[in-house]
Order: sequence, then structure tokens, then C-alpha cells
Amino acid sequence: MTPPRALRRNRTLFLTAARYALIEHLRNRFAMVLIALFIPVWTALAFWSVPSTNTRFRLRATGRLLTPHGNQLTEITGALNAVTLIVGFMMFAASFAGGHFDRRLALAGYPRSHLVLAKLTSLTLASAAVAAYATLLTRTFWAPEQPVLLAAALFCAGITYGALGVAFGSLLRREVEGMFAIVMTSVIDLALQNPLYSSSSDGGVVRYLPSYGAMQAATGAGFSTTPLPKYLAIQAGWFTAAALIALLAFHCRTRNTLGRSGRPRVVPPRHPEAAPRTDDVPVGEPPA
Repeated sequence: MTPPRALRRNRTLFLTAARYALIEHLRNRFAMVLIALFIPVWTALAFWSVPSTNTRFRLRATGRLLTPHGNQLTEITGALNAVTLIVGFMMFAASFAGGHFDRRLALAGYPRSHLVLAKLTSLTLASAAVAAYATLLTRTFWAPEQPVLLAAALFCAGITYGALGVAFGSLLRREVEGMFAIVMTSVIDLALQNPLYSSSSDGGVVRYLPSYGAMQAATGAGFSTTPLPKYLAIQAGWFTAAALIALLAFHCRTRNTLGRSGRPRVVPPRHPEAAPRTDDVPVGEPPA
């Protein structure tokens, strides 16, 4: 059994890492502006710019023909798009900006498991807050049949793209590359699944897109009373896969980089053009 002192130490390490991870998100003013303005503006435009004509389609999740208003259907896609973009951006920005600091902490002996749990905690809280906010905004325009299921679908989509954001932040070398990857993944993913524009939204390749489970659950939540735990489970599977990729990327990024002499090597800067590379120069020795 773990001694009480070790438990207190682990709790302190985790709470410290989680606190700084949350502070990093709150200090991201651009993300806060996006949450405050982008979600309501995007969902409102999606609702107001599309006619309210009834749209007939068969939802794969229930097998039933639905005839919702087109603007309500598009608003669900807009809410999913906004949540995935913002949570993905927040996690990418935190991972990209804090990568060098994470490496230094790991090299100094800070447990990587606590850093990973802190990132997972911040991802969960950020996704929950953004999903709840988007659900409340949706209810100001119209009344979904199952608002709790809608919030759960938005939350699952958010944590999936948040995990992808961590992976992009750990793997990509430039900020613009990660932003482009998140935006294009979300846009292509959700645009192909919108039943208003795609006749193949209930089958074909869309079943293998990252937010397929969330889209089916959110659409079912909006226009039917049938519980859809299966599609939330599908989305949870996508989150698990994305989280494993992010975990592997984080592990490779923060691995112990000891030189042959046993002394730690200086970690190279994020942008090689900003300073000369010192990858193989032991600490305390001048470069050749």
C-alpha cells in the first residue's frame, strides 16, 4: 500500500501541474475571445442564414425518417464545428507553447504521468465548459428534444479534437501547421456529414470520420427522443485513439535525453532558425 506521505506528494504534484495547465488556458486571451464571441456568432449565422424549410432524411442512428427545419439541422453542425475548433485550438496552443517547459520538467524528474493527467484534466474541464455553453446557446434558438444528450455529444467531440490538438502540438514544428491541421480536419469532417448538403451523410466514408458518433448523437438529440449510447461509445473510441496518439507523441517529446557521458543535453529551441542548434552539446561545454 502506498504510504500517506507518497500519496500527499503525488496529489501535490498533480494539483500543481493541473493548476498551471488551467492557468495556461485562462491566459490564452484569444481562446477566451473565441469562446465568448465565435460560438454565438457562428451558431447564430448557421441558424439564420439557412431557410427553415423542412428537410427530409434518414438518420442512421435511429433508422427513422426525420423532417427537421434546415436551419436547426445546420445549427447543430455549426455548434459541433465551433466546439471542435475551439477546444482543439486551446489544447494545441497549450501543448505547442508549453512543450519546451514540459521537456525541462521531465528532464528534471517531474513525473510525466502527472503532466499527462493534468493535461487530461484541463481538456475535460475545457470541453465540458465549452459544450455546456454551446448547448445553452442552442436552446436560445430552438428546443432540442434531448439537451443533455446534445451536451454529451458536443463534449465527446470536444475532447476528441482536444486530444488531436495535443498530438498536433507535440508532432508539428510550426504553429501555422497545427492551426491549419485543426481547422481543415474539423471543416472537412463536419461538412461531409451535414445531411442538408450531403446525400451520403448516413453512410459511406462519413462513418469513418472523427466526429461521426458525435454528429449522429447530436442530430438524434435534436430531433428524436431515442437514447443513443452506442454513438457516444463510438465517439469515445475516437477519443481513445486520438489520446493514445497524443500520449505517444508527448512521451517521445519529453523522453530522457541524456548524452553518452550521462549528463543531460541542452534541448534545442522550438524554431531552429531562432538560435544555433546545440542538440549534442553537453551542459557546461561550449559548442565546437
